[in-house]
Amino acid sequence: MDVLRAPWRMEYINSTKQNGNEESCIFCFYPTLANDAENLIIARGETCFALLNKFPYSNGHILIAPYRHTSEMTSLSDQEKLELLSFSQYSINALKSVMNPDGFNLGINLGKVAGAGIDQHIHLHVVPRWKGDTNFMSVTAETKVLPEALSDTRIKLAEAWHCSEKPAS
Repeated sequence: MDVLRAPWRMEYINSTKQNGNEESCIFCFYPTLANDAENLIIARGETCFALLNKFPYSNGHILIAPYRHTSEMTSLSDQEKLELLSFSQYSINALKSVMNPDGFNLGINLGKVAGAGIDQHIHLHVVPRWKGDTNFMSVTAETKVLPEALSDTRIKLAEAWHCSEKPAS
């Protein structure tokens, strides 16, 4: 049997062992830091922000979260809901501009049993998809191939984001 080692996955495993409070929540902690590039933050709004997923399903996988710590969709204010959805549109426009995907998956996993890796802070996934992106590596080796460094993808998307903020009239 072949063994493919992926030691970087331990960082993900350890990062999901949270105790459910704001002090251990990346969605609460990252926005308080000054270095957006280091923390993969693409854009900041009044109530929400967008960042690249450090452990993406595919290249360009964006997470959008409100600044306010909540796990309940029903607790979001109208302003938070509007900005969350607006940021998903900006994400799609930026990803189309930079990566030209064939489609997108958008989703919110509410609770651990629904697949939320971080279940104490609601966040929306925007995942670009390409024809044929499910190939033998993910099917037989349970391995994803990401062709670009996250820091390079972040730079491109942050630049494209600002171009897509104002919808065409």
